[in-house]
Amino acid sequence: MLLIAQNHFQLIVEVGLILLATMIFVLNLVPLSLSVVTFLSLFLSAGFAILFGADLIFLILSFGQHEFTHPFGPIALLAIITALASLKVMEESGVNVARLKRIVYILLAAITIFGGAMHRSFLLLWFVGLFIGYTIISKSFRQKSILTLRRIGMFFGAALVAFGVLEIVARISGMEVFSPILRISRLAANSLSSLKLVVGNTWLIGHDPSSSYWSNSSGFADGYISLPMQFILLFGLPFPLFFGLLVTRKDTIDYMLPGIFGYAYDFGYLTFLILLLIVLGTIIVGLMILRQYRHKRESKNRKYLGKEVLLIGSLTGFVSQAVIGLFLFNRTVNGMALLTFMFLGSLVLAHTVTIRRDSNEAVSR
Repeated sequence: MLLIAQNHFQLIVEVGLILLATMIFVLNLVPLSLSVVTFLSLFLSAGFAILFGADLIFLILSFGQHEFTHPFGPIALLAIITALASLKVMEESGVNVARLKRIVYILLAAITIFGGAMHRSFLLLWFVGLFIGYTIISKSFRQKSILTLRRIGMFFGAALVAFGVLEIVARISGMEVFSPILRISRLAANSLSSLKLVVGNTWLIGHDPSSSYWSNSSGFADGYISLPMQFILLFGLPFPLFFGLLVTRKDTIDYMLPGIFGYAYDFGYLTFLILLLIVLGTIIVGLMILRQYRHKRESKNRKYLGKEVLLIGSLTGFVSQAVIGLFLFNRTVNGMALLTFMFLGSLVLAHTVTIRRDSNEAVSR
């Protein structure tokens, strides 16, 4: 009975541990050569380009939209950065990748256009992720750093142009859903009251039960931060859930504030501090393992090339989602997106364990 989650927080922890164990076995038992990882990254990139494009078409035709960019945006980033890292490895080996590079850039452009049109927060995540990804790739392959004033200006300029184009499209078409300014105005009008709610009612562990929407609130894990509702209903867990019109109550925290406030309110300052340490530790561990992979590659050991490029992609997706979700938009690390966040973190940490097939022993690096 102890393994049955009693609240949202315990369920998140248990699912995270299951994902970590699963990723450890996948990385050790599935032969992830460079060719396999490259193929999977291209396949996923093409799939997400089609998925985001279809979602955009449904939005324009008023058939409704699913906003796939929220849960799958970081995974699309993983796929593209992994593909770009694979191209770099092949170039170092003397392989002609001109045609393959064109395909990757076409997919990159398609995801940028379709995903950015669907949601402005995705566009921000995407540009931040590309910047982080290119930086990691340049460091991993000992290239000249892209962190120059000119290139930083180009990234900011491209982001501003993209947001400007979306605003123009919104005004010409009359579809306010495309407008970045509308999103900013909503945040400006409502975020202050949400911030006062969090700051005035957050405790070291949990929050003041009287400040929660639920009359029977325990003051901890009230569902403001949770895994996907369908996932919880599938197992019949009796947790408080915001659905239907109640979603507007959840948006007080989920839509209006950065993740640092959302997580602190629902779980308390102490739990949030532990979360930050776990996120920071995952990033540091990922960078350390990436350095080991680089050393093996430079020593002419090609056994870990697939894992290296996969780690570059997963680390980029994880860092980007952490930055945008925790410091800008809580929704980027909540619900289905939280499951993605834990998946990427598990994919990074799984590289720390190697299973010896001859002795079936797990040995930490």
